[in-house]
Amino acid sequence: MAFFLMRCLHHPGMDALRDETRPTHRQWVGSGGDGLASVLIGSALVDAGGASIGNFGVLEARSLADATAFAQGDPFNGAGIVSSIEVTPLPDTFQAQRITDPMSPRLSIG
Repeated sequence: MAFFLMRCLHHPGMDALRDETRPTHRQWVGSGGDGLASVLIGSALVDAGGASIGNFGVLEARSLADATAFAQGDPFNGAGIVSSIEVTPLPDTFQAQRITDPMSPRLSIG
């Protein structure tokens, strides 16, 4: 298993569609994308004025390909809200154990 930082930026003016899509987005996050990744922590991204500009997550996945597939499969992306996706591997020294309440079930090794 490895850890990744996922950063998704959104197109401007997507507030209504984002609100409409949020329940299916949360289901996707809660399921870990049907087992592609564990979402350890995540949240909205906002600009200096507090307007929503995207979302981020710290993921645990078997591979960069699985972490990327999780991000691409998000209903926000499918609805056309996402303008760009960036998935970056985190170093082996990342202290995932400090995140005590993951947003989706942890993946099992094996």
